Amino acid sequence: MTRRLHIISALGISLLIGCATWRAAPQLPVGNSMVLDQLVVFSDSPLPRHHRLLEELRALRTTVSTKLQLPISDEPIHVYLFSTADKFEAFFRTCHPTLPRRRAFFVETDTRLSAYAYWGDRVAEDLRHEVVHGYLHAVVPNLPLWLDEGLAEYFEVPRGMDGVNRPHVQQLVAQGVDWRPDIVRLEQLTTTAEMTQLDYAESWAWVHLMLETSPQNRTVLQSYLQSLIQMAPPQPLSISLRQVDPGCQQHLANHLKTLNQGLQ
Repeated sequence: MTRRLHIISALGISLLIGCATWRAAPQLPVGNSMVLDQLVVFSDSPLPRHHRLLEELRALRTTVSTKLQLPISDEPIHVYLFSTADKFEAFFRTCHPTLPRRRAFFVETDTRLSAYAYWGDRVAEDLRHEVVHGYLHAVVPNLPLWLDEGLAEYFEVPRGMDGVNRPHVQQLVAQGVDWRPDIVRLEQLTTTAEMTQLDYAESWAWVHLMLETSPQNRTVLQSYLQSLIQMAPPQPLSISLRQVDPGCQQHLANHLKTLNQGLQ
């Protein structure tokens, strides 16, 4: 079962097919709720307020804000935690009958930000990914799809990893010398249905290059996000990055090799 699904409704109407209203959505885990700053966490069973994973998700808001130089929003992010994969899948089949199976997903409407996941072996990774979508969408309008996913892939890894997503490093290096990173191609993607797992990996790689290799590259990304917040349409990120790092394509390939060597 793959995880990636990011749904946006620009009409203020949930895209949860067959779910007439949020409250009437079948089998939602709403028996218990907890407010953790921006997060409103719903579950079938009571959760300890100081649960390690929930505290990590709470702290992630400051991490994202600090790393990207973004303001912090108070807009609620509703997190629905299903107790089992079966309950999650029953909800998913009812509300998204035409979509492939997923482990977790994020939904944005004009009035609500929501993340859905179930308790499983990869729940921490899944929740970090989807909650980051929420933190980003609460403050950055019109975030390009590839960048939205690349940032979520960067922040989904555990603390202390400096954003290094091991599976992505290994997948990209395994492509060999014939593969060339192409940020312009990623900028043309408009729906998650168009994105392959390799696209997610490459999106992460460009984000990691910008955030972890030089102050100049980091500033390019931070300035781009600020322009989106200020509703001042920026030039494509690919152009801004090449202006400060003309050899960024080759630098990314070299960066991946260096990261891979560090993982050996």
